[in-house]
Amino acid sequence: MITVVAYGLAIVLNLFIIFIGARFLLVPEAAAAGYGVPATASAYLTVKGVRDLTYGLVGLALLASAGAPAEAWFMLVVAIAPFGDTLIVLRHGGTKAVAFGIHFATAVTVLISAALLFAL
Repeated sequence: MITVVAYGLAIVLNLFIIFIGARFLLVPEAAAAGYGVPATASAYLTVKGVRDLTYGLVGLALLASAGAPAEAWFMLVVAIAPFGDTLIVLRHGGTKAVAFGIHFATAVTVLISAALLFAL
């Protein structure tokens, strides 16, 4: 059962970050609003879109080719991004609800995913 949950959560998280990356590439203003701070330079939104899309694809590739241990390490390291996003939102006038309810919660979920994958 833990295997199904660990792999399932990892796949969902990777697909979700691919979705976020694609959203930043396709509808950057709406994606920026959902991120929690207004953005006016579309180049930065495109960079974020490419970053997130890449993270999701690398995560799926690792899971498919190298398995749970590699994906666990990847998730552990990638958790830095949503922790950083939490600080960015707080430092740039975003709400605490978005900072903690979206970004910090995502970081914790990614760490839970890493722990489950390490447990396999």
